[in-house]
Amino acid sequence: MAKRKKTKIKASDFVFHFCNYLFFGIFTLLCFFPFYYLFINTISDNDLVRVGAIKFLPRGIHFDNYVSVKNVKELGGALVVTIGRTVIGTGLMVMASAFIGYLVTKKEMWGRKFWYRFMIITMYFNAGLIPWYLTMSMLNLTGSFWGYVIPGIVAPYNIILVKTYIESIPAELEESALMDGASYLTVFRKIIWPLSKPILATIAIFGAVGHWNSFTDSMILMSSKPNLYTLQHILYNYLNKASSLQAAMDGGSINTAALQQTVLSGKTIKYTIAMVSIIPILCVYPFMTRYFEKGIMLGAVKG
Repeated sequence: MAKRKKTKIKASDFVFHFCNYLFFGIFTLLCFFPFYYLFINTISDNDLVRVGAIKFLPRGIHFDNYVSVKNVKELGGALVVTIGRTVIGTGLMVMASAFIGYLVTKKEMWGRKFWYRFMIITMYFNAGLIPWYLTMSMLNLTGSFWGYVIPGIVAPYNIILVKTYIESIPAELEESALMDGASYLTVFRKIIWPLSKPILATIAIFGAVGHWNSFTDSMILMSSKPNLYTLQHILYNYLNKASSLQAAMDGGSINTAALQQTVLSGKTIKYTIAMVSIIPILCVYPFMTRYFEKGIMLGAVKG
């Protein structure tokens, strides 16, 4: 066997790689620390959490907060609503983006340029919050679960990514299928859809994270339907309640042991609900990253 030649690394290359790894290592720790800090505060002694004594290591470890958070009456329903809107909303958005992205690559599509440009222009012009709310109200989507799903089905940016990716697929594959008598729908289902998995996984990540973290639409559209609040909306409510009570106590307007305990409970519940709301995304994201880089790079080659 031939001996491998040892490649000498130049001093400048060594310094570059060292600085590169050091920078990204520190950057990774900075990104990871907020999640770690949140987690150690949920499992540490609640009195120490209240006074801000937990910094880098947990103290007085217990898991009572995770047991107690299940008693928050709104949490179970909010979790179901959030999971439902994430799964249904993301699924419909991915299917619509894939099909529309495929259609706008067909030159024989009637009014293709007009419809494509009409769709793209919505990325740059927005009527504003009040017209949006009035439109949702006239469509009877206020106080309805579908108010979470329907507005996000057509996502112009994702359609652009899918269109660009499909244009990178060799045209000969589609042409041979059409010559064999396949319809456009058959070509889409048996050729385009399977070959587009990287970009579809990429936009699925975008859509899922957006649906999971959204709470403004819940605040605006579901004000009269507490049973349709999302998980993030519940977290926002607890954040506001805890902050208001703490501000009142700090200002000296109220100062009772009962209210101190309320603030303490609100703070720990806030941390715990935040951790619970983060865990599903943290579990799903690593399985999608292998598609993410390939999809986003190929989808950005040409417009």
